[in-house]
Amino acid sequence: MTTPAQFPLSMPTGLPLPLEGIRVLDATHIVAGPFCSLILADMGAEVIKIERPRTGDIARGRTPFVTGADGNRMSSRFLGINRNKKSVSIDLRHPRCNQAFKNLVAVSDVLVDNWGSGAFRRLGLGYERLSEINPGLVYASITGYGDSEGLTGPYSSWPANNMAIQAMSGWMEMTGDPDGPPQAVGDNIGDSIPGLWAALSIVLALETRRKTGRGQHIDVAMYECMVSHIESNMNHYHSTGEAPMRSHDRMATAGVTFRAKDGYVVLAGARTEDRLRALWQTIGRNDLAEDPRFLGGEQGGEFFVNEFVPAIEGWSVNLGKLEIAERLVALGFSMGMAQTMEDLAHCPHLEGRRMYVDTGDTLGGAFRSPRTPVRLTACVDSPAETPPTLGQHNSEILCGIGGLTPEELESLEAEGAL
Repeated sequence: MTTPAQFPLSMPTGLPLPLEGIRVLDATHIVAGPFCSLILADMGAEVIKIERPRTGDIARGRTPFVTGADGNRMSSRFLGINRNKKSVSIDLRHPRCNQAFKNLVAVSDVLVDNWGSGAFRRLGLGYERLSEINPGLVYASITGYGDSEGLTGPYSSWPANNMAIQAMSGWMEMTGDPDGPPQAVGDNIGDSIPGLWAALSIVLALETRRKTGRGQHIDVAMYECMVSHIESNMNHYHSTGEAPMRSHDRMATAGVTFRAKDGYVVLAGARTEDRLRALWQTIGRNDLAEDPRFLGGEQGGEFFVNEFVPAIEGWSVNLGKLEIAERLVALGFSMGMAQTMEDLAHCPHLEGRRMYVDTGDTLGGAFRSPRTPVRLTACVDSPAETPPTLGQHNSEILCGIGGLTPEELESLEAEGAL
């Protein structure tokens, strides 16, 4: 065990990124797979995006678009999660292209696929076949409900997407007005959370390979990834036999949301009697500072909606979100501001943390997207390469490690196979 005395007085800097030297074949599309490979690319891996000829990743056609001066367009959804990658367009159904892909597998470390249960097996590219070509290959498949022998259930063949998985995993049932229907969370966490777990699984499998020399298949089920993040509600159910419902009663424990002049703020966390008394004194309601109903207890959701929140809003609606949060944080409360996309895009804290990365947009302009939030403070900065155009690296990769000749490349392009 390393003791503090063994560490150098000054911490190292300029260390290489952890996945430098790792080659990843990214046979994924839309969000879950590309989000996974984005993490790997930002951490130094060489990521080669395998795309269909002519159309490429489906996300290339998804709105909203960035429009260049010449009228050409690029999907902002694609730009946001495909930086630091190379693109090869190749029809894996074509025998020569299929062989070129196997050549790539032979000299790669990782393959990521999210084309659905059994899709690559039907092309003769299942893990069993590819592991014969490269026993050290780490092959991660991201499917809706899992895709490996001995780990199947009644939903294993079902297709899936963000909304379906949010519903299946309980997230929608926990979200929204208690008197209304289940609601989805406002972004595609049903894709990005599985992408995060896939990236972590890959790194762990690479560590096992470092110890043993053997790769393996990683079976990532979007369903399970999302279920793993409802631990509080599931623990509640297992301990009480009751499912926590969407209810105003939860305001008493989860947090109190109230209006500001420019939006909403949330008062969350422990609300002790002393803090609540200080709150009422701060906002000029000394009468409530001596009222036991407003100093904690079990008054329930109706009291919070009809009495507690209006009492605060008599003060808060005249102030901005930031001022309210700062004043109540000073009293010891955990505060949150309900921030809009505009707030986040110009947040001074995120700017100070360098949370955004600027790349090109492939149209001659610039594009800003969130940085991977892995902070390896001794490593060099992550790259910031512009996302690739479709097939941009065909010649470099397919005529290199893919084994095609320039003549074959030209012929396959003429056939529409590249």
